[in-house]
Amino acid sequence: MVTKKSRASRARERFETAEPSASFPVSYSRRISAGDFKARCLALMDEVHDRGGEYVITKRGVPVARLVPVRHEPRRLFGSMKGTVTVLGDIVGPLDEPWEALEGDDDVS
Repeated sequence: MVTKKSRASRARERFETAEPSASFPVSYSRRISAGDFKARCLALMDEVHDRGGEYVITKRGVPVARLVPVRHEPRRLFGSMKGTVTVLGDIVGPLDEPWEALEGDDDVS
């Protein structure tokens, strides 16, 4: 006899068989319902920030979101502005306009 799987059980299977994210290695994972998450959201965010780990937020038993800490990599000092400047025209050659600061230097006595 073939039984049909509910949408929740299919979603659970997809979530549990999914590859873990390489960008967020976690030390522990806990499940929490959406209602509990809503009530304790700020405290949970502080806990994840301070101690690491992750929370999987479920809605009616189906995983819908994951709360993980942000991995911040500091920018390197040298080369951090690479590609942000565009040079238009010749920046070394003389200007074609007269410069007012040099006009009074012709009659030096």
